[in-house]
Amino acid sequence: MFDFAVFGSLFLTLFVIMDPPGITPIFLALTSGRPVKVQRRMAWQAVCVAFGVIAVFGLCGQQILDYLHVSVPALMIAGGLLLLLIALDLLTGKTDEPKQTKDVNVALVPLGMPLLAGPGAIVSVILAVQKADGAAGQISVWAAIIAMHVVLWITMRYSLVIIRVIKDGGVVLVTRLAGMMLSAIAVQQIINGVLQVVRGS
Repeated sequence: MFDFAVFGSLFLTLFVIMDPPGITPIFLALTSGRPVKVQRRMAWQAVCVAFGVIAVFGLCGQQILDYLHVSVPALMIAGGLLLLLIALDLLTGKTDEPKQTKDVNVALVPLGMPLLAGPGAIVSVILAVQKADGAAGQISVWAAIIAMHVVLWITMRYSLVIIRVIKDGGVVLVTRLAGMMLSAIAVQQIINGVLQVVRGS
């Protein structure tokens, strides 16, 4: 009743795409300056949002895309542009301003989506659900999705210890590094989307 090959394949795919180690500095940068309880809540909210989005697209993702006449490359380009805007804010230091950090719940956007539940993860889950054979395959797919989100929560939850060690100066450095990493991810995502459009035309 359980296919370990399907589980392992999807889990590793999602691990590479959602990148728990890579999300740590971005999470620290976006949540710095908030109380520890708020940061922990935001880690939980981000994972819940990501799981909710992934679950919806896993159940009826292809139908949603077809109904809206949205292609996968378009989804990738849009997600890349959104990430690029967030990256520019991190690089220019705009997220250090109270209005940017205190009032906006970054657990929803950009953490929950499109950082965690981005186009790559969504497409991977849609394909995995479609290819899964029988109850064993479906159980394995959803077990991999749940396991991946548990790993994400643990990673972000305990990354808060890093903030206490690196202090304010370290947070600023991490913020700039996160901005550079995020901008590179965003540009690569846009390039991948454009290349798919070119190949499909």
